[in-house]
This record gives sequence, structure tokens and C-alpha cells, in this order.
Amino acid sequence: MAPTSETLTAERILEATEEVLRRHGPAKATVVDVARALGVSHGSVYRHFRTKAALREAVTKRWLDRTSHMLAGIVAAEEGAPETRLRDWLAALFEAKRHKAGDDPELFATYTVLADEMGTVVGEHLADLTGQLTRIIADGAGSGTFAVPDPAAAARAVFQATGRFHDPGYAREWTRPGVEEEFTAVVDLLLRGLSSPSR
Repeated sequence: MAPTSETLTAERILEATEEVLRRHGPAKATVVDVARALGVSHGSVYRHFRTKAALREAVTKRWLDRTSHMLAGIVAAEEGAPETRLRDWLAALFEAKRHKAGDDPELFATYTVLADEMGTVVGEHLADLTGQLTRIIADGAGSGTFAVPDPAAAARAVFQATGRFHDPGYAREWTRPGVEEEFTAVVDLLLRGLSSPSR
């Protein structure tokens, strides 16, 4: 039975939007397609998202937030050594991106297009990720594990230095033979650079 507008939630609309984007791509997907998939009028969708752009922004944010929330658990594990948390965080980011690109390439390509259109949403996502890195590095600086005067600047540098392993522009390289070894070598180098000389 088709849902009524009373049972329609923003989350259900976003789930349907993701399916529509997977089927039609960002250029052809419409609010009418989303409404049809839900069995409601397009006006019902607009009651939750005022414009098509707002819907696209929300679905893009939801997609990006999945990665942020997963990584936040590593940041919160404060009992772990900072080096281990930093290595685990970078590895989890790389694996999450590879998963998205490899498991659902059509949707990954769609979100890459949407992310290019949604500069504010992407900027907030990148700020969240570098904020998570900053917290790990600040914990390491506080314990004397890392010798960095400015954890935020160090976090930005680490994020940029590992861009090849999480920037969607490099997705084709993520399945290349030897990429895991290259990732490990980069992380090892970064950890040596961050480490306190006394360690």
C-alpha cells in the first residue's frame, strides 16, 4: 500500500531519492520520480524539502555524514594510543571511500557530481573530518606523543598529504596493485614526522 503524506518522513524521502539517483543519475532524477517511488504526490515531497536543490543537498549531506559518523567512533576511543587512532582513522577513511566507489560505482559517480555542486555541504564535511583529525593530533600533542605546536595545522597537512587515498578524483587508483603498501608508507612517514623526538 502506498504511504500517505502523514507517514512520510524526511528519512524515507532521502532513501527513495538515493534509489532514484542510482537508477537515473543526477541529471535525469526529478522530484516527481522520487514522489512516484514513494507513491505520493510531488507536493508531499516539497513539504519536507522546499526545492529540488534542498533535496539534493540533504541527500548529499546524508551520504557524507555516514563516513563522518563512522570515523567519529575512532576519535572518541580516547583510551587508544594517538598513533594507533590516527593510523586507524586514516585507514578507515580510505576503506570507506574504496567501499563506496567499488560496491556501488553508479551511486559513487552520482554523488561525486552532486558533491561538486554542493560546495557548502562538502566544505562542512571536510571541516568535520579535519576537526576529527585535529582532536586526535591534539590528544597526541597533549600526551607528548606528537611534537606539533599547532594541531589544527598539522591535521590539515595530514589530510592533504593523504588526499590520494580519499579524494574521489583518485578513485581509479584505489584498486591498483600495491596501493595498500603505498598508503602504509605514506602514513608511516607522516607518523614519524609528527612524533616527538624523544620517542
